[in-house]
Amino acid sequence: MDGKTLHQIILLILAAAVIGTAAVMDSGSEGLSQSVVTAIAIAKMEVGKPPAGFKFARTGQGGPSRWAVVDDSTSITGRVIEQSSTDRTDYRFPLAIFEPIVAKNVQISVSFKPVAGRVDQAGGIAVRVIDAENYYVVRANALEDNVRFYRVVKGRREQIYGVNTKVAGNAWHTLGLKAQGNHFTIEFGGKTLFTTSDETLAGAGRVGLWTKSDSVTRFDQIAIAVLP
Repeated sequence: MDGKTLHQIILLILAAAVIGTAAVMDSGSEGLSQSVVTAIAIAKMEVGKPPAGFKFARTGQGGPSRWAVVDDSTSITGRVIEQSSTDRTDYRFPLAIFEPIVAKNVQISVSFKPVAGRVDQAGGIAVRVIDAENYYVVRANALEDNVRFYRVVKGRREQIYGVNTKVAGNAWHTLGLKAQGNHFTIEFGGKTLFTTSDETLAGAGRVGLWTKSDSVTRFDQIAIAVLP
């Protein structure tokens, strides 16, 4: 299942419920296997309230995050999840952790829009989230024009790999992350940007949305496929 296929599946599920699932076939080197895709239908959530199914945390220092469902006429369904706290603490990473899914091997596709931020304008996907101090994250930054993949262990963030690429501010982008064993594939704009490997966090965990410092960032079209 590539990132483009996963993103298309979102559109088939979104209108059904707050959380919809579908079984899809994944053709890989070992033949066909079945994956279950969960698409988070933000359009069914209540505006002004925290998004259903998530808990909220923060890596690093600074004040708490502020996550809520808001209207956005530029999004596919008209509603999005937004992190709106503008605390400028540099080493501060707000997390919205999706509680229903715990898995090791996952593929995630997200649309995000960096709206504002003087220190950073970043949006990301976290996987294998044990807690706010331990996880992997891929993030794109509109002020730096790059996409980076990190591990966070005991609250310390370390870059594993990254690529410089244009990330426009106040525009929608598609970001994807596939984690399978110790291999990770990062997609941006519907295309594979790079692959890398790491063995630090080898167990199952949750997935989440991620921002940095004073980034005001919006998220839409979130789909999670649990892989074999």
